[in-house]
Amino acid sequence: VLAKAFKIDVRTAQQLQNQQDNRGNIVRVQGPFSVIRPPLRSQRPQEEVNGLEETICSARCTDNLDDPSNADVYKPQLGYISTLNSYDLPILRFLRLSALRGSIRQNAMVLPQWNANANAVLYVTDGEAHAQVVNDNGDRVFDGQVSQGQLLAIPQGFSVVKRATSEHFRWIEFKTNANAQINTLAGRTSVMRGLPLEVISNGYQISLEEARRVKFNTIETTLTHSSGPASYG
Repeated sequence: VLAKAFKIDVRTAQQLQNQQDNRGNIVRVQGPFSVIRPPLRSQRPQEEVNGLEETICSARCTDNLDDPSNADVYKPQLGYISTLNSYDLPILRFLRLSALRGSIRQNAMVLPQWNANANAVLYVTDGEAHAQVVNDNGDRVFDGQVSQGQLLAIPQGFSVVKRATSEHFRWIEFKTNANAQINTLAGRTSVMRGLPLEVISNGYQISLEEARRVKFNTIETTLTHSSGPASYG
C-alpha cells in the first residue's frame, strides 16, 4: 500500500518504514539544504462579531454530506470526499464533533493520512476496501478488509490508507473534534513534499534519486488511482 501511495518500488517503501533504523528521532544531514517558505504577510485585523449570528435556539442542526456537488474533493474517475465541521455547522462546536463522508470507485485510493487533533470512528455504509492502519511507532495495527456494516476505530496520530476493492466503497467518519485536522504522508500537500531532498535521503537512508521519487511521484493531494494487486510494504 505504501509503495502504491508514493508510486515507488516496494524496496524503497520498506526503507521508508525504517524497520532496521535505530538512530532515534534526530539524524545528521550530510551537506547543505534549504527549505522553501512563503513570504511573510501582515496579519489582517480580526473581524468583529456581535454574538447574534447564530444562537442555540436558531442554530441549524442538519446538513447533507451525501451531495457530491458540495464535496471538498471530487474526481469523476475516482470519487469524492466531503467534510463537515463547526465552520459549516456551528452547532458542532457544542458537540465537539465533526464528520467526513467518502465515496470512491474500485482501485481508487485515499492517500495515507492521520488525524492531528482527533480520534475517529469509520463506519462502512457500502462496498469493501482494504485498509491499513499504522501507529506512531510504525507498527501495523490493522491490515485487512473492511465491508458494509463494519466499524474501524482510528486513534489520533495513527496513519490510515484505504483502497476500494469493490465497485464502490462508501463510508462515514465521526471525529472527536469540531474542527478535525488531517496531515497527509504522500502527495502535493504532504509532509514529504515540504521536506528537502537531503533530509528525506538521510532520514530514510535512501539515495537522492529515490528521495526525489518519494517526494514528487505522487502529484495528487487526497485521492489517487491504484491499479493492479496491492504490494504491501
